[in-house]
Amino acid sequence: MNKPTSPQAAYPVEDRNRIRRRHDRAAYDHASVHAVLDAGMLAHVSYVIDGQPYCTPTIHWREGTRLYWHGSSASRMLRAQAKGVPVCVSVAMLDGLVMARTGMNHSANYRSAMCFGTAALVEGVDEKTHALLAMLERYFPGRNETLRGFSAQDIKATKVVGMEIETAVAKARADINHDEPEDLENPTWAGVIEVRQVIGERTPCPHNTARAIPSGLEAYAPGRRLDEAMGELARLYAAEPA
Repeated sequence: MNKPTSPQAAYPVEDRNRIRRRHDRAAYDHASVHAVLDAGMLAHVSYVIDGQPYCTPTIHWREGTRLYWHGSSASRMLRAQAKGVPVCVSVAMLDGLVMARTGMNHSANYRSAMCFGTAALVEGVDEKTHALLAMLERYFPGRNETLRGFSAQDIKATKVVGMEIETAVAKARADINHDEPEDLENPTWAGVIEVRQVIGERTPCPHNTARAIPSGLEAYAPGRRLDEAMGELARLYAAEPA
């Protein structure tokens, strides 16, 4: 579970995660990094195979300072990471388009996190099953109780990778446009266009026999911001007993 950490807890600042530019936008504390990880549902995992860099998008989940992702047993990414390789995991969200009076001052509002560590295969049927159940519980609270359990073939066909976050950094911009004083008389429109990922309407399976929406999915209300729903579910997940 996402056990709360001390407000002072922070990841070590090293050469690989130190922000070189706009230090005011960077944060190394657990709370800031975890807030970005928990608000996003899609991570990009970067790694190298035989000198060739790859970056693979995948759903992720977090337990404390440990990240997980999964995929097919035939996945090139997961097979490469099985014995332990250094990786960089990033999560980012676009929050706004910043329109200024010069091209140089255009920008974007965003939240991002970069996490570094060594990815390794989660071994053993019990450990894999626990991780996969944790993934479902993280995103869909209580849904495990309504599903067919994982079969031996399900577990065999799936690889789960875990990574302790060795160090990380969060970086964000949440600001207006900043123009030079001499450009303020330019009559072009300037400002911020907000960008949001919003949950859509539910499309039921034609084979449904259940009419009611299962409990645990209330956070995914149509029209709600996805990052807000994900953050709420993360807090609920953290509050559950281990």
